Amino acid sequence: MHPHLNIAVSAARAAGRVIMRHFNQVEQLTIKAKSRNDFVTEVDHTAEREIVQVIRRAHPDHAILAEEGGADGHSEFVWIIDPLDGTTNYLHGLPQFAVSIALQHRGKLEHAVIYNPWSQELYTASRGDGAQLDGRRIRVSKARTLEGSLIGTGFPFRQNQNLDSYLPMLRHVMENTAGVRRAGSAALDLAYVAAGRLDGFWEFGLQPWDMAAGILLISEAGGRISDLASDDKDPLKTGNILCGSPKIFEALATALRPLLRSANM
Repeated sequence: MHPHLNIAVSAARAAGRVIMRHFNQVEQLTIKAKSRNDFVTEVDHTAEREIVQVIRRAHPDHAILAEEGGADGHSEFVWIIDPLDGTTNYLHGLPQFAVSIALQHRGKLEHAVIYNPWSQELYTASRGDGAQLDGRRIRVSKARTLEGSLIGTGFPFRQNQNLDSYLPMLRHVMENTAGVRRAGSAALDLAYVAAGRLDGFWEFGLQPWDMAAGILLISEAGGRISDLASDDKDPLKTGNILCGSPKIFEALATALRPLLRSANM
């Protein structure tokens, strides 16, 4: 395992211990609303501090981009961190949440970890070395058509987040696949695409820390990823992502992009 990936794994596990220590004590947590339907707790902050401390001990000169702490430092190495993706699930005792950590070097994603502390499943990837789940190589699904496929998504839950544009897409996918899943943690959804548990995924309005690790995982597992509207745009910059196995990616792009254009997005 590359030393940088080893640091990311150590940091994710440290955060996971914080998260699980408080999992059955949610009623005692201080909860704040960052915006409508977007919550943060002291667990998010404490888990993030654990991650940053592990990274800083090894690389005090590296930059950090974290959900709660924002951007810190200037370096060609940038750690992109979501300490608890799926906070709403966590607050309701729903075990669908994850720690997401990625390392970017000179603008390229190099290492990724997504860790579910409840199930203890650990997804890892390094550029050029493939993607793993608990040390076993994973690949995207072999699905070739939407018929029979299982697609993940994230509902627009913030105000002014293109709900009117999203609903025709949801209807089309529901009518042409085996099912749609909205589990509430984009990081885990992307990990599931990499592992072939989901055949594809799309969502509006994500942040870099929601996607960075998952993007590298899917790429290294043989999948395709782009902005929802265009292959020429970077989802890390637009916040809108489309991904899946190669054939499912193509099928979703063919189906969903005309709906985006008709909505003038």
